[in-house]
Amino acid sequence: MIISRTPFRISFFGGGTDYAGWYREHGGAVLATTINKYCYITCRHLPPFFEHRTSVVWSEVERVNDVSEIRHPSVRESLNFMGIKEGVAIHTDGDLPARSGLGSSSSFTVGLLNALYALKGTMVNKMQLARDAIQVEQERLREHVGVQDQITTAVGGFNHIRLHPGDRFEVEPVVLPDARVQALQDHLLLFFSGVSRRASEVAAAQVEAIAQRQSELRAIQQTVDAAMRILTGAEELEAFGRLLHEAWQLKRSLTGRITTPEIDDMYDTARRAGAIGGKLLGAGGGGFILLFVRPEDQPAVRERLRKLLWVPFAFERQGSQIIFYEPEGAEAQPAQPVHKKAAHAVS
Repeated sequence: MIISRTPFRISFFGGGTDYAGWYREHGGAVLATTINKYCYITCRHLPPFFEHRTSVVWSEVERVNDVSEIRHPSVRESLNFMGIKEGVAIHTDGDLPARSGLGSSSSFTVGLLNALYALKGTMVNKMQLARDAIQVEQERLREHVGVQDQITTAVGGFNHIRLHPGDRFEVEPVVLPDARVQALQDHLLLFFSGVSRRASEVAAAQVEAIAQRQSELRAIQQTVDAAMRILTGAEELEAFGRLLHEAWQLKRSLTGRITTPEIDDMYDTARRAGAIGGKLLGAGGGGFILLFVRPEDQPAVRERLRKLLWVPFAFERQGSQIIFYEPEGAEAQPAQPVHKKAAHAVS
C-alpha cells in the first residue's frame, strides 16, 4: 500500500509565460507557492481474486481488465508511461475540488506518478517527478498546459521559477524572514467562485493568442521581478497587492475567455469593500479568487462576499510526498524526510 500527498498551488505572478509556445523563444518566469490543501492518492497491487485487473476510484468507479479501457486520462497514460502491466487499485481524494485553478490536475498527475514509482520500489527526485508529469500531460495527454503546476506541486514551497529557452528550468526558493512571510499570508484571502472549468480549454485560447499578445506577456513576465523586489526589499507589502491588481488587468486582456461578467462583479465587489488587488487563479474562466486585503479590512470583504466559500490556508514547503509506504509482505515504513536544495536545475 502506497499513499502519496501532493499540495495544490497558488500562482502569484507570471502565469502564461510558462507555456512552451512562449518560454522556448522568450524565456519565462513564475512566482508561486504550494498551500496546505492536498491531493491524496492510494495505490496498491490488486490481489488476483477479482474479475477485473484494475480499479480506479475518483468521481467515478472504474473496474477494467486492460489499461486501455480506463476512462480517466491521467491514470491511463501514467500507467502506460510507467510501464505497469500488473493489476493495481487506485483511489484519489482531495481537499479542494478539481478544475478550480489551483493546479489540481497536475497535483493529481504528480502524486500518481510519485505513488507508482514507490509501488515499483523507487523514490524519484522531485524535479524528475516534475519532468515526468510534464511529459505525461503535454506529450501523452496533449493538454494545453504550461509547466509551472507540475514543477511547483512536485517541489513544494514558495519559489521563483525561471524558464529558459531550450526547456531548462531553475527553481529558486524565495527566502524571506518568517515575519515577512507571515505578513504576506495575513494579507491573503481565498474564495471559491463556485464555477469549475476545464483549464486546458481556457488555456488553448491563451496559447493561440501568444503571437498577438507579446507585449502583454512581456509585461506579465516583468511582474515577477517586480514582485521579488517588493518582497525582498523594504517596501510596504501593499505594493504587492497593487501589483497583483495590475497583473490581473494584464492577464484578463489576453483573451475573452479568462474572465466572465460574474467573476468581474465578484472582484469589483471585493475592491469596493477594501481589497487592494487580486486575481482569478489558474488559466481563468472560474475556480478560486485570491485577494490581497489589509487584515483590518478583511471582515468587510468577507461580508460582501458572504455568498462565496472562504477557504483559509497557509503556505507549505514539502511538495509531493509518500506519506505511507508498505511493500507487499512488509511492515509499514515511515515516510522518508524530504531535503530540498537551495536550487534545482533541469535541462
